[in-house]
Amino acid sequence: MAYRLSTTDWAVLVALLEGVSHGFRLAALFSPAGELGDIWRIQRPQVYRALEHLRARGLVRQVGQEEGEAGPPRTLFDLTEEGRRAALKWLYTPVERLRYGRSDLRLKLAFLLRLSLDPGPLLQAQREVFAQILTGLEVRLPKAQGLERVSTLWRLQMARASLEFIQQMMAEETRSPLRQ
Repeated sequence: MAYRLSTTDWAVLVALLEGVSHGFRLAALFSPAGELGDIWRIQRPQVYRALEHLRARGLVRQVGQEEGEAGPPRTLFDLTEEGRRAALKWLYTPVERLRYGRSDLRLKLAFLLRLSLDPGPLLQAQREVFAQILTGLEVRLPKAQGLERVSTLWRLQMARASLEFIQQMMAEETRSPLRQ
């Protein structure tokens, strides 16, 4: 089943692959000072909305409560089997647009490394997608004029840089796996 989820929804869902958690802990992970905050920031209210959204779709479930250090008990969430399958599928699905390389692709790579999963299949698939985009832009460039040319030149450079990034990640993974 295909899910139409936002990047925030996916980030919260995939974070639960690391284990049972509560909204406060998840929000800390994506805060400006959090481990993933430089890739994707999620404010606490957004985390709770995402959890409710995911719960309503049957991808996460409440599994208990944990006493908070201050304030009310915290509701604990875990993935359902369907949620686990969806999260893993998303992790290994390449992004279809260059602009999502900055957010979604980096999130996917970060989670693959955090989970000690092989990023190779994602990198291979992503290289193919970015190579197709690059080829299409190279074909369009000679005919492009004016603003279309400016846009095409920009996207062409982004495609080249994105492919170079993928190649470097693949080379580094081959030399010494990035997984911990």
